[in-house]
Amino acid sequence: MLMKQGEEKIHVRKVGYVKRDITKKRKPYHRVKKPPMFKTPRLLQKLFASCRETFKGPATVPSPQDVHKLAHILDNMKPEDVGLSKDLQFFKPGGIVKENPRVTYTTIYQCDNFSLCIFFLPTNGVIPLHNHPGMTVFSKLLLGEMHIKSYDWVDPEVSHNMLQQSSQMRLAKLKANNVYKAPCDTSVLYPKTGGNMHEFRAITPCAVLDVIGPPYSKEDDRDCSYYKDHPYTDFPNREIGEVKDENDCYGWLEEIEMPQNSQMDRIEYMGPPIIDHNIYSIP
Repeated sequence: MLMKQGEEKIHVRKVGYVKRDITKKRKPYHRVKKPPMFKTPRLLQKLFASCRETFKGPATVPSPQDVHKLAHILDNMKPEDVGLSKDLQFFKPGGIVKENPRVTYTTIYQCDNFSLCIFFLPTNGVIPLHNHPGMTVFSKLLLGEMHIKSYDWVDPEVSHNMLQQSSQMRLAKLKANNVYKAPCDTSVLYPKTGGNMHEFRAITPCAVLDVIGPPYSKEDDRDCSYYKDHPYTDFPNREIGEVKDENDCYGWLEEIEMPQNSQMDRIEYMGPPIIDHNIYSIP
């Protein structure tokens, strides 16, 4: 999923998190103890540990065993595991759509090998068609209902044999064009398969937990590109006979400048923290 640094900040209260009572009652003749830290949900901490094992660094793809393990953890995660609730104002009809029509995101954790992020889409909110260069991405719809469309590139040799259209136009195969409603299984995309270019369009207010490895990085040639899709029949190509009978499963992707609706607001993560044992000493 895409993210851009330096986005406009908004108040955390617009999305909100599950309220937790962390106060302690005073005891006679005893010092008042400090409130305990939030307890990290078991699945969230387990997800973090699995990410440590799964993502070995740039230019690597997780093994099938690691993918299965990580996806299984995400399949069992609930909104409460990251401090969310369907009763929050954001997820109620007419919640904050008028105030904040743009997509909002928060980062739970990020390192060089992977990142954990939550994207909040208001009704009719869109994350436009974009790619994930060299990345493996797990997406878990925690709340809401959304339409997802995704593509993979056709074999590069086939793509270069197309008509003399713009050099930014390439042939892609449609991988998904469906509506998903939480709770549902985790989707996984890979650097070259699984629907590496995808678009999210919210039907109701949605929250999506993304595990991205490795994260976007301009310095490491993993910048985000955006696309506009065209029906295959708009630019028929007689040289690509093997796809001629499946026009509805293919399309042309035109690389475009960053769309205006791709801009997002970033907020501070206020949910349960992740304990990184490589940094903190746990007694």
